[in-house]
Amino acid sequence: MKTKTLMVTAAAGALLASQAMAQEVTLRIQTHYATEHPTGQLLAQWIDDVETMSGGDISIEMFYSSSVVATVETFDAAINGILDCDATGGAYQTGKNPAFQFVGDIMGGYDTPWQQYSWLYYGDGYEAAQELYNAQGMQLIGWSIYGQESLSSSTPIAGFADLEGWKFRSPPGMETEIFEELGASPIVMDFTEIFTALETGIIDGADASGLANNVGLGLYDIVSHATYPGFHSMPSDHLACNQAVWEGLSEQHRRIIDTAWQKLSFQVALANEKANAEAAADLQEQGVTLHDWSAEDRAEFRRAAQVAWDDWGTRSPEAAALLESHKSYLSDLGLISGE
Repeated sequence: MKTKTLMVTAAAGALLASQAMAQEVTLRIQTHYATEHPTGQLLAQWIDDVETMSGGDISIEMFYSSSVVATVETFDAAINGILDCDATGGAYQTGKNPAFQFVGDIMGGYDTPWQQYSWLYYGDGYEAAQELYNAQGMQLIGWSIYGQESLSSSTPIAGFADLEGWKFRSPPGMETEIFEELGASPIVMDFTEIFTALETGIIDGADASGLANNVGLGLYDIVSHATYPGFHSMPSDHLACNQAVWEGLSEQHRRIIDTAWQKLSFQVALANEKANAEAAADLQEQGVTLHDWSAEDRAEFRRAAQVAWDDWGTRSPEAAALLESHKSYLSDLGLISGE
C-alpha cells in the first residue's frame, strides 16, 4: 500500500512538473531604443517585472537598437515568426493601412499623454485599434507615450504666423500635409541628417523629439528657439505581439505582461515630463527662447490638423472608424467642436 501511495505521489509530482514546464515561454521582442536610452532602461525594468511576477516562467529576449531587422520591418518580423512581439510603434505601418497613423501619431489631437491613454482604455480606442491589429495577425497589448514633442528652430516660432516659409526636417506622412497647410516647407529627411542640415542652413529647424531628447541630440548647440510645451506631435510606441503567440499564452501570463506594460507606460510619461521640465529650465538659463503657443494659435494648428485627419480618414474603412472614435472622444474632452 505504501509503495502504491509513493508511486501515485511521484506520478502527481511528475505531472505537476510537466504542467509547469509547459507554461514556460520565451518571447523574442525587438525595440528601436538602445539599452542606454531612458526608455530602453525602462524596458529593462519591464522585463524584470514580467520575469519576476511570472516566477521565471516568462523569459524575454529583447533585441535593442533594431538589431534583428530594420525598425520599419519589426512588425512584419513578428507577423512572420522571426520575432514574437514588436516594441516600436504603429506609425511605421501606415503603408499597410493608413489607419495606423491614428494609433501611431494623431498629430495635433490630445494635449497630454493621459488624455491619449484615456482614449485607449476608457474610450472605445482599444477595441477599435484591436480590429486593425488583428486584421494583420497581431495583437495590440498597449502603448507607451512619452509626451509632446518640441520643434527646434534657428528663428523664432512663437505662433503659426512664423511658420510661413519655415524650412524644417519633418518625418514623412500626415505631418508634412499639416505644416504645408500652415505655410511651412517641410523637408523629409532621415533622423541622422538633422544635425548637419541645421549646421549648413539647409533647414531652419527640425521636428526631432521631445525637449530633453533634443538636448541630448545637441540641437541647441546650433539653434536657440524651441516650442515648449509641445502641441503638434505626441507619438505612441506600442507593444504588439503575434496573435497566435499571444493567444497561446495562459491567461495568467497575458495579465502579467499587460499589467507590467501599463506600469511601463505610466513611468515613461512621468519620467519624460520631469526630464523635459528640467531641460526647459536649463535651456532658458543658457539663453534658448521657449515659445508656448497661445490658445488661438494652437486652435489654428488643430484646425489644419483636422483637414489632414479628414483626408486620411478617406483612405481606408479602418482609418475612417478610428478617426470617428478619436473625434468623438476629443469632442467629449472639449478639445474639438462636436459639430
